Amino acid sequence: MRVLLDILLAFCLIAVAGTLALGFYALFRGGEFGRHWSNRLMRLRVLLQFAAILVLAAVFWLAQQARHG
Repeated sequence: MRVLLDILLAFCLIAVAGTLALGFYALFRGGEFGRHWSNRLMRLRVLLQFAAILVLAAVFWLAQQARHG
């Protein structure tokens, strides 16, 4: 279970970083592309960050349960 959560956390962090990079690209490209994608990518990044925080909390909880149980 711990390995699965570690892999999921790594995936979430890579997804957040990729979305952030795409957001910067949309911001600096500007024009119609920027108007269409900037806000969507920002909302996606926030959602992915929330998922990463949930997975990180699960990793910490599991580690605490392993120490006490």
